[in-house]
Amino acid sequence: MVVLQLRFLLVPFLTSIMGAAQYMMQDAALMNYIDRRFLSLEKRLEKCNQDILDYVEEFRDFSKMVLSRLAGLNNYKAEVKSEVENLLTRIERAQRDIDYFGSVTDSNTCIEVHEDLVKQQLFEEAEEKKKLKLMLNASCDHMLAGIKSLKIVKKTGDKHGSWMKDPGKKHTKIYLLNGSVNNVILEFANIMTFMESNHTLKARRVTLPFPWEGTGHVIYQGFLFYHRYGSLNEIIKFNIQKRNTADQMLLPGAGRIPAYQLSPSTKIDLAIDEQGLWAIHAEPETGGNIVITKINHITMAVEHTWDTSCNSKDAEAAFIACNTLYVVYNFPSGGTSRIQCVYDVLDAVNTYEIPVLHFPKRQGSHSTIHYNPKEKQLFAWGDGSQIIYKLHTKQKV
Repeated sequence: MVVLQLRFLLVPFLTSIMGAAQYMMQDAALMNYIDRRFLSLEKRLEKCNQDILDYVEEFRDFSKMVLSRLAGLNNYKAEVKSEVENLLTRIERAQRDIDYFGSVTDSNTCIEVHEDLVKQQLFEEAEEKKKLKLMLNASCDHMLAGIKSLKIVKKTGDKHGSWMKDPGKKHTKIYLLNGSVNNVILEFANIMTFMESNHTLKARRVTLPFPWEGTGHVIYQGFLFYHRYGSLNEIIKFNIQKRNTADQMLLPGAGRIPAYQLSPSTKIDLAIDEQGLWAIHAEPETGGNIVITKINHITMAVEHTWDTSCNSKDAEAAFIACNTLYVVYNFPSGGTSRIQCVYDVLDAVNTYEIPVLHFPKRQGSHSTIHYNPKEKQLFAWGDGSQIIYKLHTKQKV
C-alpha cells in the first residue's frame, strides 16, 4: 500500500520535471534562432554600409571627372572663340583682296581701269594714312641711329625673365618678373634697392590670379599686361595697386607659333612706346613674318594691324619705338645681337638705307628687350642679367 502511494506521488513529480526540461530546450532553441537572425542582420547592415561608402567614393570620382571635363570645355570654348575671330579677320582680309582684284581684273576680258577709280583709291589710301598719323601722333619723329652703351645692373633670377619701369607713372619703382611661367611680381622702391644683395627681402610681392607665359609682358600706367599661361592668345590687364584683373582680350591670329624663333616660350610680345600699347607676334600664314597690332590700353580693343616684312627666323626679341618696329637677331648658339630689320608703320623711315645695328660689348642672347619711352633706353634680360642699353637717335628722314 505504501509503495502504491509512492508511485502515485512520483509520477506527477517526474512528469513536471520532464515538462520543465522540455520548455527549457524550446527556450534554448528559440534563443539560438534569435542570435542567428541578429548576426545575419548585422552582416547585412555592415554590407549595406560598405556599399554606401563605395557609392560615395564612386560619386566623388565622377564629380571630379565632370568638373575636369567642364574646365576643359571652358578652355576649348575660349580657343574656339579665338579661332573663330581669327577666321573672321582672315575672311575679311580675303574678301577685301577679292573685291580689289575683282574690280581691276576679269577672267575673260581685259578691262581698262578708269582714271577716276584710280584717283579714288589713291585718295582713300591718303585718308587712311592721315587717320593713322592722327591716331599715332605724327609728332613722334625720331628713329634709332645706334646703341651707345650698356650697363649690367644686376644678375639675378633664371635665364629667362623681364624687368622694367612703368613709363606711364612718375615713380621710380622697378618690377622683376622672373621665369617664362610664373605668377609673382617683385616690386622694388627704386633701382638702388633692386641692386642690393638682399634685394628680394625688400621687395613687395604681388601674386597674380593667373600665371604668365613667355617674357613679353609690360607695365603701363599702373597695369600689368601679359599673355595668360595655358591660353592661345588671351591678354590680361591686371591692376597692380588693387591686385585684381581689370580687363582681358583675345588677340586674333596670335599664339600659334613663337613670336621669335630663338625665344620659343614667347608667343605674344607686348611693347610700349610713345603711342601706348602694342602687340608683336608671328603667323604661319605669313611665312613666319612678324605682325604688329596697336591696342587701346584703356578699352583693350584692337585699333590697327600691320603685316611686316620682318621674319621671325633667327630672331630673339624686338621692340617698338616711335611707331617703328626694330627686330633683334642672333645665332642659335648665341653671339652678338644685331638689329637688321626695321618696319615703320607710317612709312616715315626708309628701311633699306638703315645699316645693321650691333649691340655693344656682349656675347650671348636676350630673352627680352623692352623700350622705355620716358627714359629713351632699353631694358633687357640676357642670360639672367638685367641690362640697360642707352640709345643714339636721330630725326626721321
